[in-house]
Amino acid sequence: MPFSQPAVIRSRRVVLPDGERPADVLIRDGKIEQVAAYGSLLAGERPDADGGLTDLGDTALLPGLVDTHVHVNEPGRTEWEGFATATRAAAAGGVTTIIDMPLNSIPPTTTVEGLAVKRKVAEGQAWVDLGFWGGAVPGNVPDLAPLHEAGVFGFKSFLAPSGVDEFPHVEAADLEAALAEQARIGALAIIHAEDPAVLAAAPQQPGVHYRDFLASRPADAETAAVSHLLETARRTGARVHILHVSSAAVLPLLRRAREEGVRVTAETCPHYLTLAAEQVPDGDTAFKCCPPIRDETNRDRLWQALADGEFIAVVSDHSPSTPDLKLLLEYGGSGDFAAAWGGIASLQLGLPAVWTEARRRGHGLADVVRWMSAGPAELAGLTGVKGAIAPGCDADLVAFDPDGEFAVHAAGLHHRNPVTPYAGRTLTGAVRTTWLRGRAVDTAAEPFGRQLTRPAAAPTTPSDRPS
Repeated sequence: MPFSQPAVIRSRRVVLPDGERPADVLIRDGKIEQVAAYGSLLAGERPDADGGLTDLGDTALLPGLVDTHVHVNEPGRTEWEGFATATRAAAAGGVTTIIDMPLNSIPPTTTVEGLAVKRKVAEGQAWVDLGFWGGAVPGNVPDLAPLHEAGVFGFKSFLAPSGVDEFPHVEAADLEAALAEQARIGALAIIHAEDPAVLAAAPQQPGVHYRDFLASRPADAETAAVSHLLETARRTGARVHILHVSSAAVLPLLRRAREEGVRVTAETCPHYLTLAAEQVPDGDTAFKCCPPIRDETNRDRLWQALADGEFIAVVSDHSPSTPDLKLLLEYGGSGDFAAAWGGIASLQLGLPAVWTEARRRGHGLADVVRWMSAGPAELAGLTGVKGAIAPGCDADLVAFDPDGEFAVHAAGLHHRNPVTPYAGRTLTGAVRTTWLRGRAVDTAAEPFGRQLTRPAAAPTTPSDRPS
């Protein structure tokens, strides 16, 4: 639907690619047409729903967030999450683009036919724009090129069991074959990196104590898996991206590999930056994820790496399930960390959660935008379309009150099941309005998100940034 009437959004705090300053942003046909001096532009002739002037005053104007790590789960496990609920939560949290993971839907996105099923189901349900990752699993190397041509943004593999039978993990020979093919077709490989042998050797102690679960997923599992992955990437020439880095111990491996010419990037997640093992109550399995939330010292090291530019993105890894699978005590469950489903539900809360901690550590809004908008857009090859307030980009924008405080009440979240480890916390930073392609998103009205495909000219090599 075109929105041709020009509109101006004005703020004293517009976060632009070259920093934060007062500015007017002119929008036409869903695109940013001009960024001009504050107060210099007038709006369209009629101040109607598609035009006029919106003056935000001191409320900040950010580019919409790009979240490249979201598990929507539909079809097949829609009771866990679905396109309508996930994208509504995204819009409420200032996220205007998501890229859906190839699991835990049934069928998984490991064939062109599976992708077609998912696209059909998603039609008309999205409050934000969305794209899709493909999956690289044992035996589907012949499916990778057709999926790439169909527009998936890259291919996810697990080096350890994924938790669902229909998406098996790759072993050494599978990984070698998959990365060789992805190098051939110029595709991005995104990897869940934990080593199954290290996990199998770790102590497995069921129960309500988080320290026992943490011991069962040691940092060595990440370093061993990343080391193996980097060696395979060296041999094949594939471009690889490490998902949800929880352990700072992998960072020296990434630095060394980049110095040697390996094309590798990495991400971390809000829960690794804002939560710590010392804070997890016994039996509170809302905190369970894999790899796990580690200790405060490790968290500090992740923040330092983020400040140093070693992560290209901070993304949610939104991976919800039904409360019964989380075994939550408040729902009558056992609180057993070993048996509970591992996944953090946070799509709506990532921006304020990261901003709360970032501001405490002396970072500014421009840093958060680089981590959560520009960086993920670069990873997905969407630079110039998403991730920035700049002429030519989609007018995906967020009015964000950096001083607004609110208490998190799980029942007030838009994702399907009211489970989150942030429940009861007070966060700083409130999303006031989200615009998608120049139109304010109303989560109580009709959705108008569109489906994205990988740009034909998407880069096959990362930039020269450290990560």
